Amino acid sequence: MRILVSDGLSPRGIEILRQAEAFEVDERRKLSPEALQECIDHYDGLIVRSATKVTAPILRAAHRLKVVGRAGVGVDNIDVEAATARGILVMNAPSGNTLTTAEHTFSLLLALAKNIPQATASMKGGRWEKGAFVSVEVGGKTLGIIGLGRIGGEVARRAKGFAMRVIVADPFVSEETATALGVELVELPDLFQRSDFITIHTPITPETYHLIDRDAIAQMKTGVRIINCARGGIVDETALYEAMKAGKVAGAAMDVFEQEPTTDSSLFTLNNFVCTPHIGAASEEAQENVAVEIAQQVVEYLQKGLIRNAVNAPSIDPALYKVLQPYLTLSEKLGRLASQLAEGGLRQIRIDYRGEIAGYDPAPLTASVVKGTLDPFLGDEVNYVNALALAKGRGIRIIESKVLEEADYASLITVSVKGDRGTSEVAGTLFSRREPRVVRINEFRLEAIPEGYLLIFSNLDVPGVIGTIGTLLGKNRVNIAGMQLGRELPGGRAVSVVNVDNPVPAHVIDEIRRLPNIVFVKLVKA
Repeated sequence: MRILVSDGLSPRGIEILRQAEAFEVDERRKLSPEALQECIDHYDGLIVRSATKVTAPILRAAHRLKVVGRAGVGVDNIDVEAATARGILVMNAPSGNTLTTAEHTFSLLLALAKNIPQATASMKGGRWEKGAFVSVEVGGKTLGIIGLGRIGGEVARRAKGFAMRVIVADPFVSEETATALGVELVELPDLFQRSDFITIHTPITPETYHLIDRDAIAQMKTGVRIINCARGGIVDETALYEAMKAGKVAGAAMDVFEQEPTTDSSLFTLNNFVCTPHIGAASEEAQENVAVEIAQQVVEYLQKGLIRNAVNAPSIDPALYKVLQPYLTLSEKLGRLASQLAEGGLRQIRIDYRGEIAGYDPAPLTASVVKGTLDPFLGDEVNYVNALALAKGRGIRIIESKVLEEADYASLITVSVKGDRGTSEVAGTLFSRREPRVVRINEFRLEAIPEGYLLIFSNLDVPGVIGTIGTLLGKNRVNIAGMQLGRELPGGRAVSVVNVDNPVPAHVIDEIRRLPNIVFVKLVKA
């Protein structure tokens, strides 16, 4: 087995690879994309960190490659879809840098409160400005944590040690989990209004992109301080700059930026802005932890076929995988659709297997459903291996049922997602045993293709509704790729699923929502 390590990896990780039986390891740092594409076909495994971009052209040239390992959490530098299409496993090391990132977050919080970088720069500049740097205490202040995953939880524990009040916004965390950690679970607008400090610990997804924008900042206290060690792009940097200049935001500290690397930002001109160059996970201990973790996983997979922390494949026997693969795809899509249609914080996922599919072990299928359910909110933090653990950690109940007797279809999978404000239910099957189809949304029967962006709306079944919406989409240059309809009775309620080639702008969604006879409308990603 030949392994290529194209980014700097801790010596301990390299040692694990070299000690593995029948492994040959090459360390070739700073390869250009062209050089990597030229040599990749000689390797069975590739291990990267964040510098190497594993693109579709590189993967297409990799006829021998079996696994790509990312020594870290995010896999945004790897084209996972292209890897999946070529049958290449992608795995990450999600737990190795939790502690150091939490420590970096709290270090920035304290540096921001105590003006430490500014005072250091002043003294190094030959000045003694004792009265220029009046700090604020963190004890007794309210810290708002957006996202209570592994890192958010560690930050909460440290904040409690500094006698801070901690409130948390996370739709996947139960009251019981929050109470056990000694924090208060709140809705996001409440967190904005009450927090003295706000720290972000969510992945970057379409839902979290520019989560902290002008509207969000307008809801915050005057004098709030904001910290981001999660992902660039979650904070609208222009909106943050304007709010800091206006005095709405008293200070901000960031380790991540929307464009990286960056050495030129308007934020750098502000004295109350503290920054570091994406080093939140760059401790000696964390680098060794993620290197060891990914090296062990790659060895286990290539030697034994054991899959851990995969982002594009469940843990399943290869022979059975060939049979279940279409159902795994269907299951994930059903979970993703149901969660996007649900309202409020997620509390329960129910999966019903009926017909032939009920004769198989449901574990990999259930993992796919749960992965799909969490994916719109957690992004690359969730995979097939950790989906159930993440759901359990957030107090989400998982229920399975199996009925071997067939009904309308040879095999049918129904996913019901219960939120704080209602339940959504989506059922699907395979056409020709390969092609996923959604055959029911709540009580409406239809036959929709779960692919790409779907505009789903319910309306009163009266003439003109579909024509009006079609005209509105056309006016806004949104191309319709397909449409499926379902209804209760003539004159009752109906539902439509419209496949569109590109996302429908938010203002168009709002315009549809205001149309007469529209019950609800939502854009989802299958």
